[in-house]
Amino acid sequence: MDVMQKMFQYITGRDDTLILIWEKAQGWITASSKCRVLKDADYEHLSLFDLENWAHKDDRSTFHVFLSQLEAAIDGSPTGITKDEEKISVAVRLLSAEDQWAYQNINCWLERENGMIARIFVMTDPLDPEEIHRIHVAETFTSDRNPALIQKQALEIIHAHPEMKFAVVQFDVAKFKMILADYGEQKASEMLNFFVATLKVLCNKYQVYSRLSADVFMIITPYTDEQSLYDLVERLDKNLLGYDGIQYRIVYGICYIGDLSGGLRQYGDAAAMARQSIKNNAMQKVAFFQSNLKENISTNKFIEDNMNHALESGEFVMYLQPKCNISDGKVIGAEALVRWIMPGNTVVPPNDFVPVFEKNGFIVKMDEYIWEQACRQIHSWMEAGITPIPISVNVSRRHLSNTSFIAVLDQLIEKYEIPRHYLEIEITETVNEAGIAESMTLLKEKGYTLLMDDFGSGYSSLNTLKDTQFDVIKIDRSFLNDFISSGRGKKIVEHTIGMARDIGLDMVAEGVESKEQADFLQTCGCTTAQGFYYAKPMPVEEFNKKYGMM
Repeated sequence: MDVMQKMFQYITGRDDTLILIWEKAQGWITASSKCRVLKDADYEHLSLFDLENWAHKDDRSTFHVFLSQLEAAIDGSPTGITKDEEKISVAVRLLSAEDQWAYQNINCWLERENGMIARIFVMTDPLDPEEIHRIHVAETFTSDRNPALIQKQALEIIHAHPEMKFAVVQFDVAKFKMILADYGEQKASEMLNFFVATLKVLCNKYQVYSRLSADVFMIITPYTDEQSLYDLVERLDKNLLGYDGIQYRIVYGICYIGDLSGGLRQYGDAAAMARQSIKNNAMQKVAFFQSNLKENISTNKFIEDNMNHALESGEFVMYLQPKCNISDGKVIGAEALVRWIMPGNTVVPPNDFVPVFEKNGFIVKMDEYIWEQACRQIHSWMEAGITPIPISVNVSRRHLSNTSFIAVLDQLIEKYEIPRHYLEIEITETVNEAGIAESMTLLKEKGYTLLMDDFGSGYSSLNTLKDTQFDVIKIDRSFLNDFISSGRGKKIVEHTIGMARDIGLDMVAEGVESKEQADFLQTCGCTTAQGFYYAKPMPVEEFNKKYGMM
């Protein structure tokens, strides 16, 4: 009973501490009957589980998680409380005898016999202002771009414990949008609040946690070896999965913390990169940051730090790649592409910045910028008395889920006074899915020409052609290159083109690089192509000069 004796010594002369004892044979005993921590409590018959009635409504879910784990541990069921833990704690606001909400740490010391919990000593302890501040920081809905409060708190712990090793664990719910769609915003919000409540219980004083965005969470935690981090992941999974019967998967990214001269954010970014690298891999739920991802992180950060300035200062430039008639090589159209050219002619490759923009939403601004450049160029040709050629522009997935982007297109058409058929709309074949049909129908009703980009890139089917609202199919370069290398493959290409023509669809072959490819496509009935055999994408001035559009 050493622990019990120390507890009694601690509360001598104090009325702000409550002690409860649970004995396997006797149940709950209130050890401090003269204490008045709670308002209107019957201390003689009080148990730990009764305290939930005195908890603040915003803390009850946290307290409920805590009590559920403790109850499961008493029953010997699987729980987040590991078998070797001697003490667990939770901080909640309790209604005090003075009718005030006061933060109390509820500390539980666990005594085991033969591996089972035989005795629990519970002591409440008022939180000091610094501890309360830490709770408020942890509850702050911070930002993954600048989690300054969390970083400050974590750095204090790391610097105070140089003997410990620390790591960043970042996690989110895979395909969280499907949960939103299936269960609604309220249920999804309740699930994420349950995550927060559970982290309050699971994380100890050396672990700093935060909710970075809708479903992204981060823990900065000490560790002993790699296995201890896997153990943490398993503990999180055990406690976070299956909320209210909902089926979902949690994906984790982990990065070891090393040199802190560059701050903590770099390690959060690294954990995020590791997490995102396995988002679409159903067979893997944990990824550790590897050094080969560092260059990508640095590149992505540079892109995001400079993208707004680049747009404002005109560093994004529209290039045009001609679409040519295969029979005579005459230019009959062009595709608008974007190039990022920084001062000093430093070029940022599209493969670097376009995926970043698609992820962070900047692609919306980029699309609209290129749409206007295309409309301006068509208007320029008309003003100069030159018969325009159609320019096709890309519309990203970010736009297609909401028809409001069509109003932007209409305003540009009206502003530059150009016929709609001169501005063609390219939509990637892989976005031809539920939720997009409304936008496509409205575009068709307004008279826009729709081009299916990347046909044959991996998601095509006969149903795609049967049900499509597209006017033109653009054959992906990979489909062309993969199939024309064999006799059977050539037959597939030939019949695909023939089938599309039979149902009234025009065809454009992308990525044509040789005369042999162009000749083969022509024999199959494809009349239009674009690719390096004809011309690479080029600045508008060069395009106009080369093709007499000046």
